[in-house]
This record gives sequence, C-alpha cells and structure tokens, in this order.
Amino acid sequence: MKREESEELASAAIGIKDNLMTCKNCFNISEEKICGICRDENRDHTMICVVEEPLNVLAIERSRIYRGIFHVLYGVISPVHAIGPEDLKISELIERINHNDIKEIILATNPNLEGEATAAYIRDTVSETDKNIEISRLARGLPSGSDIEYVDDSTLVHALNSRSSIK
Repeated sequence: MKREESEELASAAIGIKDNLMTCKNCFNISEEKICGICRDENRDHTMICVVEEPLNVLAIERSRIYRGIFHVLYGVISPVHAIGPEDLKISELIERINHNDIKEIILATNPNLEGEATAAYIRDTVSETDKNIEISRLARGLPSGSDIEYVDDSTLVHALNSRSSIK
C-alpha cells in the first residue's frame, strides 16, 4: 500500500473513533446521542431486547423480524473475571423500566453459564419493580439443518423442554 493510502486509511479509522459514541438510551454504538433505532417512531417502544454487546443488536436486526428497541449491557456477570452486576448497564435498564411504559423485556444473552446467570439476575431485578412486565427469553433448541446425533446434551434438553405443537 502506498503511504498516501495508508495515511487515508489511518485517518478514516481515527475519524470513526472520533465520531462514534454510545446512544444515551440503549447504549448501542451510534453517530448521534440517540441512535436511529431509539429515534424510530415506528418501532415498539414498550418492548426492550436486552443483549450483551452491540454486535448482538446487528445480528437481531438482520433478522428483520424484531421491531422493538434494545438495551446493551456491555458484558455479562462473570465472577471468574470479577464482573458483577454493577459493572454492566443493568441499573440503567431498571431506570428505563421505571421511567417508561415497558410491557416486555426479552432477555437475549448467550445460552452459556454467564449469560444464564445474567438473565436470571435481570429477571429477578425486574420482578422486584412495581411494574407488571412480561419477561421472556430467546428460544433455544436444535439449529436448522442440524443432525440430532451431533447435538450436545444441553441443547437437546432445551429443545425437548421447549417443544411446540404442530397440530
């Protein structure tokens, strides 16, 4: 790469860093104080999908089915890494719940030990509020196109417990 091209690339990277911030509502990465998702009046502002990282927002948005808003935690509870609830954006989530008309919280943390612990903590904390909020978790089970013989035990247990009628 020529020096000029390298300098342009470096300048663009610095520009991105200088122009990006976190949305003051949901903490997703944004170029403005309030991100486009939070500003979108066509979205359901009574439904918050709680995710671990900004990349999770992109993944869910790619599905084009979810029309609510988000809340980014920036991690999960992990005693091994000395990360507790106070290190995440959980208190900000509770503040949003207390100051807005929220009807449902969708917990979309990863289905691993830390993600499950974080979801359980948030469930318990939201349940302590005086709001009547439905709390749901993303479904888990067999991935499309997979073979049952290769699925791990935990996934198979969740798939059997979360089965649905096709009648």
